[in-house]
Amino acid sequence: MKIERSLVRRTVAVAAAGATALVLAACGGAGDGGSDGSAGHGGHSAAASATASPTPSASASDAQGGHNAADVAFAKGMIPHHRQAVEMADLAPGRAGSPEVEKLAAEIKKAQDPEIRTLSGWLTAWGEEVPAEGAAMDHSSHGMDGMDGMMTDQEMRGLEDASGEAFDTAFLELMVKHHEGALAMAETERADGAFAPAKKMAAQIITSQSAEIERMNGLLGKG
Repeated sequence: MKIERSLVRRTVAVAAAGATALVLAACGGAGDGGSDGSAGHGGHSAAASATASPTPSASASDAQGGHNAADVAFAKGMIPHHRQAVEMADLAPGRAGSPEVEKLAAEIKKAQDPEIRTLSGWLTAWGEEVPAEGAAMDHSSHGMDGMDGMMTDQEMRGLEDASGEAFDTAFLELMVKHHEGALAMAETERADGAFAPAKKMAAQIITSQSAEIERMNGLLGKG
């Protein structure tokens, strides 16, 4: 009886050891690239790695790529151009004789201030120098040959010294000329530029400033 019990215990032990080995082998196969288990864990790890991999942000890619020399010239030319328009608009409060002229000046400043910041941001992203405050426009950079509508120092001083109806007339006449220069620059950008946001801004400038020219000519009694 003792011998039989001993044989039974040995048989059970061997069977248990064999089962354990089978379980360990199965687990090892799944972790090492077995059929279903390996596909699940391996695929998940690959997906996690792909998700964790850094990719350039869309905004950085848009700002740094896809632009050309025309886009750079547009930004560098339009910044000082807009700055002068804002400077002109800042003279209206306290000088304008007509509420319509003062309102127009405020609207021009409100529209062009944000565009200056946007244009400056593009140049910075492109590794280009932003025109310094008070810098004159580089006519050679955008092919305007002096036809950008910018006021001379003498014209600016005359506007500063004017008031009432005289200011209104000078402001409107000079701003029409100024806007016409901006339209020419925007048309060049729309035709030659490659950077989609800059081309979109150019189209917006053409639409808004064309409407303002019509409005100013109406105030001047020219249509």
